[in-house]
Amino acid sequence: MTAPPLAGSFRGLAASDSSVSGVPWTFIVLAGLISAAVGILGPDRAIFLGVLVINLVFLVFFLRHVAFAAAAARWAPTDLYESPEVPSEDLPTVSVLVACHNEESVVPGLIRGLVALHYPRSRLEILIVNDGSSDRTGELLDQLTAGIRHMRVIHRPAGAGGGKSGALNAALAEANGEIVVVFDADHIPRRNVIHRLVRHFRDPTVAAVQGRCIVRNSVQSTLARSIAIDYFSGYLVNEYGRQALFGLPAYGGANCAVRTALLRQFGGWNVNSVTEDTDITLRLVLAGYRVRYDITAVDTEEGATTLARFVRQRYRWARGHQQVWRDYRRGVWRCPHLTLGQKIETTLFLLVYHVPVFCTLTLVLTLLRLAGIGPHVSVVELLPLAALLFAGPFCELAVGLLVGRAPRRAAWSVAWMTPLFVVFMLVCTRAWIDGLLGRPYTWVKTKRSQWSALAGREEIADRGPLAEERL
Repeated sequence: MTAPPLAGSFRGLAASDSSVSGVPWTFIVLAGLISAAVGILGPDRAIFLGVLVINLVFLVFFLRHVAFAAAAARWAPTDLYESPEVPSEDLPTVSVLVACHNEESVVPGLIRGLVALHYPRSRLEILIVNDGSSDRTGELLDQLTAGIRHMRVIHRPAGAGGGKSGALNAALAEANGEIVVVFDADHIPRRNVIHRLVRHFRDPTVAAVQGRCIVRNSVQSTLARSIAIDYFSGYLVNEYGRQALFGLPAYGGANCAVRTALLRQFGGWNVNSVTEDTDITLRLVLAGYRVRYDITAVDTEEGATTLARFVRQRYRWARGHQQVWRDYRRGVWRCPHLTLGQKIETTLFLLVYHVPVFCTLTLVLTLLRLAGIGPHVSVVELLPLAALLFAGPFCELAVGLLVGRAPRRAAWSVAWMTPLFVVFMLVCTRAWIDGLLGRPYTWVKTKRSQWSALAGREEIADRGPLAEERL
């Protein structure tokens, strides 16, 4: 496969903020712009200008949500319920990689799902990394994989560093497959998922493929049910819409595949990123390769069951995604492989975890104004389009439930999305401030419940009573 001109030079595309005496440039520039605006325009006009900018951002993202929903409503049903022909000849060799750190509660379901994968054993190897676990993960992996010739456990010492990226890089060093397929430890793939993913690599410009993830423990708590709907609709609408309209779906980090040679050429997963999936997405796209999304390549995973787990997980996502914005924002607009529309969409994609920060700012300004504090800016001026920001995601959720033929009772759980989004706003704001101030942060694993240990064999079936019917 011939690499596009920029392949291997992604490090030159990154644009991380430098600092002066430990204070990031972004903070200095932002503070300077705000001070200049207030000094030139005065407090009232400066805040009014800021409100106009915020409303413009809300309007742009609302239209983006609606466009994705319209694309999914129009074309997704056909693709979702088709039975595409999966070639059985000339299949590439595949290395399945899974990183496990203190995952004893989910290991049995994981191994059961991996053993059940339908793919020629002569062309499949499975490498599972016990990443310095302090529980029984390593012992269980050794027991459950004993005698399975195409499955091997790699034991990584405690303190090896790099989080999930470091563990995957350790497995990548020993992988022999042409294609690397990654699952998280709590994932249980459907039997046909590898066939569905690798069929896209017949196109030499395709570097990575993302499948669809479904939350299987939606009955475990109200929060898990809301997260299940978010996943259910997000993968049906958001990923599908980005592909249908711009050809730019994101590589999601699990239930996904990537060319081994390219991954090695790029130096593996970025151990300095806590969202290695978004990072590799930008590296591949800026190098001129394509990422594809397969709506029929399905696996199930475990959603967060407590608010504390939800906050820790979303903080990691926000912190990592915001860092990718700082690293690659300039590279997007310098990239010769993207059209103007794709550059705009990639920028919006990178700003997704910044929009809730605008929401928090709007909420603070509104509360201050209602309390009679601050410049005389009316509430009407503050929130004319804020409702549209909420309307956009709700439009995606509704279309996702309709396209996915979710049961009626699932619609009631959508009501929980509003308070959940308020929590998400605060989490993203904290992540943005911490990132702006350069506070250190390392990869943190989401704790699991015992649900995955009880997952039934029906989770593995190509079709059947999966999470779609339990929303």
